[in-house]
Amino acid sequence: QVQMVESGGGLVQAGGSLRLSCAASGRSFSSYAMGWFRQAPGKDREFIAAIFWSRGSTYYADSVKGRFTISRDNAKNTVYLQMNSLKPEDTAVYYCAGQLGGYYYMMRDKYDYWGQGTQVTVSS
Repeated sequence: QVQMVESGGGLVQAGGSLRLSCAASGRSFSSYAMGWFRQAPGKDREFIAAIFWSRGSTYYADSVKGRFTISRDNAKNTVYLQMNSLKPEDTAVYYCAGQLGGYYYMMRDKYDYWGQGTQVTVSS
């Protein structure tokens, strides 16, 4: 059974940092792209960042480029999202997800597996 478990969310002041983790289990993810998405109240779930597990290529939404960094630890089967210079508009529930092949890594509906989400709140 595939599981993806996010952790690391919380409350932080604007300008602060958080690191989210996503522990993946239940299968090999070597052929997968792992993505981070977020969903603010009343808004659609949006793409934030993705990493290809095998080669480590990374991609970011313009809204977080230069502030957020996605990475992975193969030994721990864990994907991270380092978030710096946080803004109140970054407040959302953050989700990790896995997509076989990763050809549509920006497309929410093309992902195969999802975590339960972790809340990030940035106060002004």
